[in-house]
Amino acid sequence: MRRQIPMLDSEYKHNFHTHTFRCKHAKGDAVDYCEYAREHGMETIGFSDHTPLPDDRWISARMHVAQLDDYVSAVHRAQHEYPDLRVLLGMECEYVPKFHAFFEDELLGEREFDYLVGGPHFFTDDYGSWTGTYGGTVDAKSLKDYGRYVSEMIESGLFAFVAHPDLFGNCYKHWDANTISASRDIFEAAAECEVGLEINALGFRKIAKKKLFNPYPLYPWPPFWELASEYNVKVIVNADAHRPTDLQRMTSDAEALRVSCNLKAMDPMEIGAERST
Repeated sequence: MRRQIPMLDSEYKHNFHTHTFRCKHAKGDAVDYCEYAREHGMETIGFSDHTPLPDDRWISARMHVAQLDDYVSAVHRAQHEYPDLRVLLGMECEYVPKFHAFFEDELLGEREFDYLVGGPHFFTDDYGSWTGTYGGTVDAKSLKDYGRYVSEMIESGLFAFVAHPDLFGNCYKHWDANTISASRDIFEAAAECEVGLEINALGFRKIAKKKLFNPYPLYPWPPFWELASEYNVKVIVNADAHRPTDLQRMTSDAEALRVSCNLKAMDPMEIGAERST
């Protein structure tokens, strides 16, 4: 059998998960990322900073809603200054059902965003209470809620793909019947709705720096992606860049996981294509 030559990080040409300084935990603005991308032979940069919400919730890790115009202007400036790159305007969003109109009518509608990304950093239980995937242990009931929430995010019809859908690796220790059930809910929804799932290279960077006392497997969680191979899901690799030099870092590891699990790659040109026609 012919040995497959691993892809180099520098060969990865597209990134649709890119943050700017406005989220308070990233560095650089749109033009800084585009300059790095051009210097390193990339073709597409999709900006997907954490969306502000009309009530400015979770503001410690996202821009205020009053900064939205500035963000849009920064991406438009990058599009103008780097015509040789495909530069797209997006947002990474928790799906808050009461703000569905904000996502659909204002971001995708009035402001003509090219795409939105689902980002399940928080999820709701049956009573509408929110739980974070960072900083604590999730039990079997909460894991079921996570699977339901991500499925509802997919079914909303708002999102081109879901970022790090295996984020529960931050707060659940063992691969078991509960993780399998939650994962199957996500895969079934993604396959039916034809919404992509992301293998997140930032997760590999976090795993490489994981502290010895951290009991969680983090993400990407290999059993999740092995199980995904049983479904007709589309998968996208992204760097989840928080500084320009992140744009291709460890994307080769993420791509190797996709290939090893025999997962269908999402066509990067389909993201934003409907908005440009």
